[in-house]
Amino acid sequence: MSNRRDFMGIALGGFTALVGGIPALYAMKRTWDPLPSVKAAGFTNVDVSGAVENQLVVEKWRGKPIFVLKKSKDMKADDRDVVVGSDRFHVSIGLCTHLGCIPAYVSDEHKFKCACHGGEFDASGHETFGPPPSPLEVPPFKVDGTTIVLGEEGAEFKKMKEAGLTV
Repeated sequence: MSNRRDFMGIALGGFTALVGGIPALYAMKRTWDPLPSVKAAGFTNVDVSGAVENQLVVEKWRGKPIFVLKKSKDMKADDRDVVVGSDRFHVSIGLCTHLGCIPAYVSDEHKFKCACHGGEFDASGHETFGPPPSPLEVPPFKVDGTTIVLGEEGAEFKKMKEAGLTV
């Protein structure tokens, strides 16, 4: 009789450990996962293969808006342009360098305009009017085929940085 009682005790104890152990393992696994804020600090891939000329795309990287603008042929070429294949792109952190406002893109004029203090930037991100002290900042990037990888310093970004075209 004690053998049966021992078996029932071991079986019940094992079942209880299993039922309690699975949620405990799940909770431990969740604590090992990176926080959403840490994931947001990583890399952001922007596929520009379907980009339309003179149409602004806004992505998010590290909690900041990133402007990606495919420049049309009539827009002036600039050393700050990101070249992907035969296309030129303006890529910048979409925050005014004066007070951190988010400028709006006016496609008819090929300009970024900040509503709060009247600052203006051209399609390459250079300040053209108003109080902004410097051009729109270019985030670290790498060109990988038709994808711009934000957050990684590629050869193109390093050239810009060495030339003093970005921070």
